[in-house]
Amino acid sequence: MTGTPFGTASGSPLRVGLVGYGLAGSVFHAPLIAATQGLALDTVVTSNPERQRQARAEFPDVRLAATPDELFDRAAELDLIVVASPNKTHVPLATTALKAGLPVVVDKPVAGTAAEARELAALAEERELLLSVFQNRRWDNDFRTLRKLLDEGELGDVWRFESRFERWRPKPKGGWRESGNPAEIGGLLYDLGSHVVDQALVLFGPAASVYAETDIRRPGAETDDDTFIAITHTGGVRSHLYVSATTAQLGPRFRVLGSTAGYVKYGLDPQEAALRDGLRPGPDWGVEPESLWGRVGSGESPVTGGGRAEPTLPGDYPAYYAAVAKALLEGAPNPVTAREAAAALDVLEAARRSAREKVTVTL
Repeated sequence: MTGTPFGTASGSPLRVGLVGYGLAGSVFHAPLIAATQGLALDTVVTSNPERQRQARAEFPDVRLAATPDELFDRAAELDLIVVASPNKTHVPLATTALKAGLPVVVDKPVAGTAAEARELAALAEERELLLSVFQNRRWDNDFRTLRKLLDEGELGDVWRFESRFERWRPKPKGGWRESGNPAEIGGLLYDLGSHVVDQALVLFGPAASVYAETDIRRPGAETDDDTFIAITHTGGVRSHLYVSATTAQLGPRFRVLGSTAGYVKYGLDPQEAALRDGLRPGPDWGVEPESLWGRVGSGESPVTGGGRAEPTLPGDYPAYYAAVAKALLEGAPNPVTAREAAAALDVLEAARRSAREKVTVTL
């Protein structure tokens, strides 16, 4: 997108059409859109009667559409499309929206391949439209805290970055996210892997090589549910990334080892749980108790009291849509570009090849 603001002539809020009202649409996107100054949730697209009732109950003024075609038939009445439908629909829906002249936010992963992501980026650039990818975990509390520590040089030169997004779900839940059909773009590599890879690239720059192990552990599971990715960054940092649904004992969310100190942080950012519980952004949003703060130090385990407690910055998912609104209304930078997402997809594709062929892939 160019720096040209997209905003409405009247100064009224931008009208948002949200495609999909499952987990992503109802828990993340709709509440965050509704909480953002300059945006108004205008239409929700879902064919599921129960989800239609849920959307109307939570947002009484929202309009409903059963299909994306119904939404695009009145594209002139909208200012932004948010694609929060299953992964396989991301590229076709984003393409249709851009060709209709509408800016787009797409949930991660933006596409199944880096090539598709770059094609979308090129289309958005050609049309001079915003195309942004919802990488909300750049605004997790622990990630924001780690960025602050790195900016301040608290850890010295980082040598190794360990990031874990682990769960204990010994029985598959089913649904497209756990489907073995490649067309669904399911599995943890592309689901949680999209988050941990994006975070590693934001923190430590481009990947030079990738090694990965992917496994299907649970009876009845169809796609990867226990995956490890090792990235060697061009700057020399090594990232070890774990995503799993089979972890009976959860490890630290972050363990970052530098030349002068390390940072260890347990526990997930509280915002997803809060949104799932029906809480909405307001005072004290994203704040966690002191008992969950990570620790910074050297020479001793944080479990035995080593180092000092590092106050965790509040998580701030609302900042993503605030940045989207500012980009559209004022020409401010896109908070997450499709080309950044394509770089992460390069790593995910390399990881899939590495695991399949049992090789280290050079990028």
